[in-house]
Amino acid sequence: MRVAMEAASLSLSSGGLARYTGELSGALARCFPEDEFILVSDQAFRMPRAAPANLKRGGTPRTAAERRWWLWGLPREARRLGADVIHGPDFAVPYLPLRPSVLTLHDLSPWMEPRWHVAAGRVKWRTPVLLKLRIPTMIITPTETVRRQAMERFRIDAQRIVAVPEAAPSWLRPVAAPAGRRYFLFVGTWEPRKNLPALLEAWREVRREYPIDLVVAGRRRADGPDLREEPGLRVAGEVPDDQLAELYSGALALVYPSLYEGFGLPVLEAMQCGACVIASHAVREAGGDAAVYADDSAALVRAMRQAAAQPEWVAQRRELSLARAREFSWEQSARSTYEVYEEARRRFGR
Repeated sequence: MRVAMEAASLSLSSGGLARYTGELSGALARCFPEDEFILVSDQAFRMPRAAPANLKRGGTPRTAAERRWWLWGLPREARRLGADVIHGPDFAVPYLPLRPSVLTLHDLSPWMEPRWHVAAGRVKWRTPVLLKLRIPTMIITPTETVRRQAMERFRIDAQRIVAVPEAAPSWLRPVAAPAGRRYFLFVGTWEPRKNLPALLEAWREVRREYPIDLVVAGRRRADGPDLREEPGLRVAGEVPDDQLAELYSGALALVYPSLYEGFGLPVLEAMQCGACVIASHAVREAGGDAAVYADDSAALVRAMRQAAAQPEWVAQRRELSLARAREFSWEQSARSTYEVYEEARRRFGR
């Protein structure tokens, strides 16, 4: 099989979309060495780390018409490549159903709360039209929760939409962190639905009793909160991949109070590094029974206080995290995604 995967998300410096596209394409190439997986985009992007030989870079628009990427450019490049399937890992597929296609619908946040995505106008109007017209042959979601939400909102046939869980990168492992001040950790894009103000409020309350810092790591989106300097708050910004394991491993707990998630990759990344995780129920399918769930400020304060005061409890949560992370892998995700590709080829044209 030859798969053309749209790779614009790899132009992002960090975040879940870039992680998904990079890790999935690499795992597909490793799991299916006889097939070809070709990353294509009308934007400059970085190839995934240690890309196998059968994970390749495709072409870019060749004419002015092909700069209309989703209408002409991507379909023509797929034809030149002889692609059997096109995978759009970021809410879109080509507008003309000329060959089998798979669309990944990560979550429904663009259609749930206007202030969560003030700059997502294209996704908000384009994706529902594609789904209504049944342009994607098959659809992937990261959880059963998102699958059910999508079926209800967009009237998608159950046979055309499949939940494929995501995973933490295999290179994230527990490491010895240098001694220093204890800290709670947040990792993720700074955007309204991540609920950072509630985290800051809870941390300030806990810090009245326990001298524990808060490290906030990730890319700030234009509509994200502007964090001001204050004692104990460490604004790390975007952290290189080679420093993430140490950051996760050294944390007293990852605190992830998101209002809504499709999956919640930082939760599994932290767990694979052996971190205790305190999170909202928005990541229940990722965290399972290993995470401690807190959906309001009072519950966050209680859980963070427990982490601060009870090292034995934290040690138990760390073991649960490691066990939970072992239930997921990008290889499993790749094999399930490949089955969706095969189903798209069978269904195309029906």
